[in-house]
Amino acid sequence: MIIEKTEIATVIRNEKLSILDFFSNFSKNYAKFKNENLILDFSKSKGVDKENILLFLPIVKQHKNNGMSVVFILNEIEADNFPDEIIVVPTLVEGNDIIEMENIERDLGF
Repeated sequence: MIIEKTEIATVIRNEKLSILDFFSNFSKNYAKFKNENLILDFSKSKGVDKENILLFLPIVKQHKNNGMSVVFILNEIEADNFPDEIIVVPTLVEGNDIIEMENIERDLGF
């Protein structure tokens, strides 16, 4: 896992681990990130499928209940294939845009 903190979010990139190993590692370390907006970048990962990403659904729901955002960067899977709680975009720029919009919505009380 490669971790980069920006003004908007913490970007966590997976470049070498299998998705299951990444999920396991991320779950163990989630407490470190629970108060930060997250971008989980799987753009360089091979073999990512919907079922792998759905493993994150309980964490995503918990994170959103804490008033934070989670965005996944995937360029192999259509965003329409996921439940509404899981936000999927193809690029980091779009991920940052989504988090900025959600921050504005929270500031306005939505």
